[in-house]
Amino acid sequence: MNIEVSTANMKFLECFSSETRVRIIELLREQSRNIKGLSEALGIQPPIVTRHIQMLEEAGIIRSELVPATRGMQKLCILQLGEATLNFKRPEETHVPGCHRTVVPVGQYADYQVSPPCGLVSGAKRIGMCDDPRYFGDPERMNARMLWFARGYVEYRIPNYLVRGERPCMLEITTEICSDAPCSTSETPSDITFTVNGRELGTWTCPGEFASPHGKFTPHWWTKTQYGRLKTVRVDGSGTFIDGVRTSGMTIEGLDIRPGAELRLRIASLDTARHSGGVSLFGSGFGNYDQDIEVNLWYDHHNNAETGS
Repeated sequence: MNIEVSTANMKFLECFSSETRVRIIELLREQSRNIKGLSEALGIQPPIVTRHIQMLEEAGIIRSELVPATRGMQKLCILQLGEATLNFKRPEETHVPGCHRTVVPVGQYADYQVSPPCGLVSGAKRIGMCDDPRYFGDPERMNARMLWFARGYVEYRIPNYLVRGERPCMLEITTEICSDAPCSTSETPSDITFTVNGRELGTWTCPGEFASPHGKFTPHWWTKTQYGRLKTVRVDGSGTFIDGVRTSGMTIEGLDIRPGAELRLRIASLDTARHSGGVSLFGSGFGNYDQDIEVNLWYDHHNNAETGS
């Protein structure tokens, strides 16, 4: 994110004038927390924490989700912004990277290997029979708005629109996801692993599946898993991060992204996973976020002299 230093962006800039708000960012960088947890870590009262959280949310630095708790629901605070660049010069004097954006529906995977329990649903019905992996190859899978599997993977081929003179500098992948479990308990954790071009980026451990409350965009006829967590995987020149937390040393250069060569994104529940709770993927029209898998490939411009071509 590029932020121009101006009075128009005071809401963002003022977030860093408070030591408490910077400390909140530090705490959320370690892990997502609820208001009570932040209050205890900071040693200040929850109402004061809430005011700071509202300010950080308005600036787009963090986001909040309502998630199941022991008693009812709790507000979980999540660090959303991975990085920001402050532009002190006028926009025409500042180099801003370009970006190729691609949106991929969850049913448009190019390869798969899944084990039951598994299945797919469109916005109106189940696709094929539940727990039968053969239907992952059915042409109607293209209409899927949600899918789940216990073990295995789905792999997407992401178009790469880089041209000569464009050098990748950051890759961001955002999707709504949780454990597989239409028939299991909400306490089932799952290690979900992301790879691109065969390089492992990192693993996120989902605490479980979320069967209630009803997903904001989930059709009313669907009574199983309702929503997931919105996760962002970012790869840049310094490493790989999931929601701002470093998961590996894999850099954008290590992904070997070249003009014209598609990206292979794999989302998997590995046989070797410590927590094997499976995967549920949500697309537009399902879950709490009305979106499909979003892929942003940021790039810098470079000339022929830099490449020796």
